Amino acid sequence: MIARVLYRNNVHGVLNYVSGKPKSTVLGFQNTYSDTDTDMKFFGRVLYHLGNRHDSEKRYAHISLNLPRGEHLNDREFFELSKNYMEHMGYGEQPFVVIRHHDTKHEHVHIVSSTIKEDCLQINLSNDIRRSVATQKYLEKEFGLSPSPDTKRTKELPKYEMPEFRNRDINGVRLYIQDIVNIALQKYKVRSFNELSEHLKKHHIELRTVERNGRVGVSYGVAVKDGYKSRFINGYTVHPQLSGPKLQKVFEHNKSSKLLPMVKRRLEKQLNTTYGLFKTINPEHLPDILESYQKLDCKIDYDEEEKNVDFTIYDKSGYVLKAEEITSNIGIRQNPQLFKSEFTQMYAESNQLKLELQKCIKEAYKETYQNSGRQLLFSEHIDRIRIKPIVAEMAKSERFLFLRKYLHTDNRSLSNMIKEHFNIVKDKFHITELVWEEKELNKKAELIEQAIGKQLFEAPKQKGVLFELMHSLGTRYDRNNLIYANSYQHRVKLDIGKVPYPEQIEFYASPSFIRENEKVLDGLLNDKTEKEIDLRPTAIFLPLMFPNLYAAMTPKYRQRFERLSLKCYHKFAERMQVSFEKSPRDYVEFFNAKGFYFERKEERLCIASIYSKYPVQVPLAPKTQAYLESSRDLNIVLNKQVEILEDVKISGRDNLKSLWAGHLVETGQYKKAAYLFVLDGIRPNLPLPQLAHHMQNGLKEAVVVVSRRQVDKKQARLLRKGVYALGNMLGGNSFKEEEMFNGFKDEFADYSKYRNKGLWL
Repeated sequence: MIARVLYRNNVHGVLNYVSGKPKSTVLGFQNTYSDTDTDMKFFGRVLYHLGNRHDSEKRYAHISLNLPRGEHLNDREFFELSKNYMEHMGYGEQPFVVIRHHDTKHEHVHIVSSTIKEDCLQINLSNDIRRSVATQKYLEKEFGLSPSPDTKRTKELPKYEMPEFRNRDINGVRLYIQDIVNIALQKYKVRSFNELSEHLKKHHIELRTVERNGRVGVSYGVAVKDGYKSRFINGYTVHPQLSGPKLQKVFEHNKSSKLLPMVKRRLEKQLNTTYGLFKTINPEHLPDILESYQKLDCKIDYDEEEKNVDFTIYDKSGYVLKAEEITSNIGIRQNPQLFKSEFTQMYAESNQLKLELQKCIKEAYKETYQNSGRQLLFSEHIDRIRIKPIVAEMAKSERFLFLRKYLHTDNRSLSNMIKEHFNIVKDKFHITELVWEEKELNKKAELIEQAIGKQLFEAPKQKGVLFELMHSLGTRYDRNNLIYANSYQHRVKLDIGKVPYPEQIEFYASPSFIRENEKVLDGLLNDKTEKEIDLRPTAIFLPLMFPNLYAAMTPKYRQRFERLSLKCYHKFAERMQVSFEKSPRDYVEFFNAKGFYFERKEERLCIASIYSKYPVQVPLAPKTQAYLESSRDLNIVLNKQVEILEDVKISGRDNLKSLWAGHLVETGQYKKAAYLFVLDGIRPNLPLPQLAHHMQNGLKEAVVVVSRRQVDKKQARLLRKGVYALGNMLGGNSFKEEEMFNGFKDEFADYSKYRNKGLWL
């Protein structure tokens, strides 16, 4: 189901449209003096009276609920669906009418109401799209409808479609034109009637313009097979937004956009770079070359004699630009030496080709390093790896395959070219990485000195956590020197005084957590702004990864860290749960299920966390606060928070492990989450609708796959505990098994050497 919400400042036009169709049925009225004895004329007066109590441009709501083709609801079911939708959207006490139309292949209804209430105040429209998406997903399940897509799909224009219309089917013609023109305007940044006409021609739509009294009128017609042509229909009749004056405003906006000059400069640079790579280009090969090399969609333009004369770029920005529009000297006719041949050949001696080969080698170094498990520094990897695995990795890359396709040389010559550049790239790359690693190690040493000097940690605990601080930065201490944890390649002098070295420090931090931890410490110690620190949502889990370190942090720094990480995670969680919310009540309860709660502080709603060591709150954005305040029972919902949080605590989920398990599920890392569920008995802090959704979309299969591995009795007991806990949350009682797994492993980490040594948490 798809719900569309539009707002109007006039109601009569909307009512005339929804009730004026010959094939329409009034399913019912709500909240009028009589839901069964009301007529459209009286209902129109009611809405007009309400709307005139406010001067908002959004006084009236026009909503359509559309079913997928092939799905059916009878009139009673469709009316119930509409009433449920309006209730969840906050219109439950507003007068509204539901009218069913039968003029399209998909079943749909129109709902008309007012956003102005009896007390002359307007219904809060904040986050209306968010509520609409969540409501439609909820109602899809309730009424057994097909689920709507989770992401916006780019609708492609049907190519060379031959619409079959009967001569009298004027509505079919109008709707076809409306659909195609709307999609064309959404897909492309059209700048003139001529350009729009070109987009419509291949879809058998003709466009005519007439200028009268300084205004341009537009009309559309359809020509189809068997010689049938529709009569031309005025643009305003097709749709009010498709009239001549409305389209002119769209064209002017697209022509005056600041984006257009930037697009032209980028395309000029991309084309010149491509030209520098070739000695000759067959114009027919240009679209494939630009697609493979620059990811540009190119079409060749032909004259009346079918001779290629130029090309047009269909850019990802939406602009469609001919070569002469990009720059005057970039077209086919302006470069006869390049395009004179029917044979496409790269210029083997060009500087651009040398650069491309060097890029291929660099990419191969990086790819082989990631696949190696990062047991060494990158500079050491560059120095030790031989040419054979680099070439093998190069052969897989798209860039190299493109070069090989148009270079037209034998394997021996190509091999010699690679060898010629291999040592050059290796030496430069090795030196660059050595310098960067040295610089990074100095920054880490400076950060440790700052932590000591600025008293990042409480005085009694500082000496005890210094070595853990080093390990949390991916380094270690060796004879008054700081070195990388996995290499002796670099050394930086570091004097921390007489601090007894602990007998054993055994823990592993993934590279992603090390990077995040370094960003946090650098930001805290140097008073960087939130934008400069650029935290990721995983920052909130740093106290779980490095518990002793963050437990020893002084209150001033710890409170700022918790405030920043909470703010970052709150933004992330909002995005993840948006498609499940039906109301402000859901917004609050979903956060409660994750261990967060809301409270009022000086007339502002703030979010806080049960995971914080110190009580910190983050004020909500004004728009979010307005959205929550729009709920009539917000105070009841806020009072109910205590019960939900108490349930989280009683069930043993008041810890960051459970939040981490939920985070893995939300980000689609089902296999990693499954290990935590079934092995460690961890129950994820997720609202049940979200958990059920993920179980249906791959989480259940991940648990089953991993559970079939052989485990010992001790692990089996843990498995039972974890699976039954998860099953109870979803109403299931199945038993699954799982192997030992470190839930903090990321895509670049190799845990094999830490297996069977326990998980340091």
